[in-house]
Amino acid sequence: MSTTPRRLHHRRSLPLALAVAVIAPLAACSGPADEGPVTLTFQTWVPGIEEAVELFNDQHDDIRVELQTIVSGAEGGYAKMLSDVQAGNPADVAQVGYDQMPTFLLNGALEDITDHVGDDVEAFSEWQIGATTFGDRVYGIPQAAGPMGLYYRSDVFAEAGITTAPETWDDFYEAAVAVRATAPDRYIAAFAPNQAAWMEGLAEQAGEPWFQVEGDAWKVSIDNPDTLRMAEYWQRLIDEDLVKVQADLSSEWFADVQAGRIVSWMSGSWADAIIRNNAPDTAGLWSVGLMPQWDASNPRSASWSGGSANVVLKGSAHPEEAAEFALWLNSDIDSVSLLTENGAGWPAIADVDAIPSIQSAPEVFEFFGGQDIWDVFAESNEQVARDWQWPPLVDALNASLLDEVAAAVEGGTPLTEAYAAVQQRMVAEMTAKGISVAD
Repeated sequence: MSTTPRRLHHRRSLPLALAVAVIAPLAACSGPADEGPVTLTFQTWVPGIEEAVELFNDQHDDIRVELQTIVSGAEGGYAKMLSDVQAGNPADVAQVGYDQMPTFLLNGALEDITDHVGDDVEAFSEWQIGATTFGDRVYGIPQAAGPMGLYYRSDVFAEAGITTAPETWDDFYEAAVAVRATAPDRYIAAFAPNQAAWMEGLAEQAGEPWFQVEGDAWKVSIDNPDTLRMAEYWQRLIDEDLVKVQADLSSEWFADVQAGRIVSWMSGSWADAIIRNNAPDTAGLWSVGLMPQWDASNPRSASWSGGSANVVLKGSAHPEEAAEFALWLNSDIDSVSLLTENGAGWPAIADVDAIPSIQSAPEVFEFFGGQDIWDVFAESNEQVARDWQWPPLVDALNASLLDEVAAAVEGGTPLTEAYAAVQQRMVAEMTAKGISVAD
């Protein structure tokens, strides 16, 4: 696989419309210099990360990191971070998703660490550097992502006469018809109205991004032609009873996956563990392919919810040391290998060939019939869209998307109307917050 880092990167523009809304940063407070190492606090919920933190502490005498395990961002972790920043008592380093970084910038909660990391940031993959860089300034160190792929039951596909993963969305439709014919209660996949990240991934892969910066304003185009094409496609699958409308990761969904009634899942690179742990009796019956393409000559992928970074929160008394720790945590090979083994996600560093836990995962490969599934996700990661940009107020986006899509499915109205409604709601939300929206 080719993992050579490239020197040119897509940088996110930071519009004046966002910059002017940023709250004036609080001055970092520090007392007289103390003898001994600098102590940093690190807020995260990533499983198993304590092993990497312990390794850092073992190898560094001048910096000590104290781990604060908190609830995930969506469950209140982000609210705590923002509250702590406003109170002038932030952690030094924190876990923040790529999708949340514009919101944190809007709230003046991130330190600019450009001068602290320099060219070392070039160790990470191109699109993930772009996800943490705004206006040519670096605001976070990429940690991991979830490049998407198609997990599928190769035995059921073979029974339906399908010998390879669907290359295009037309192929996926034909596969859906063939799989549906193998058993009266079997579907190729679920349509999951409970998963904003899944729907956003489908839209990201479809083409035109939902949010772009135009001068000093945000262009919002959720109901663009590419997204509407995607919505019409899934509407057809629903109308023809070729997919099951069902919340994924629900007890019903798990039962269907275990029983072979749902036989594929479009998800992130981390989802192998969910399948292996919850459907152990299906070992050896799964394979992984790339996402089906709208244009096979111009392959494009997506990353589930973007990914995750380690940021230095505004008000840290030790921003230089905090940036040093964040950089080490996500670029030191031993640290990255520990993070990967413990389920942090697809590593952000460009040279994944150097990571032992990526190169050798016999239990994983055996479950997937001997396939080296990491090769697939390495390719998917290279294909992740460079032009997708997360907006400020991403929580409002997710809530609107879930509300409108669920209402469309339950009410029998077209999915295209749901995306048009999300467009209207987001323009209104952003305008109400004083964020300039382009006409």
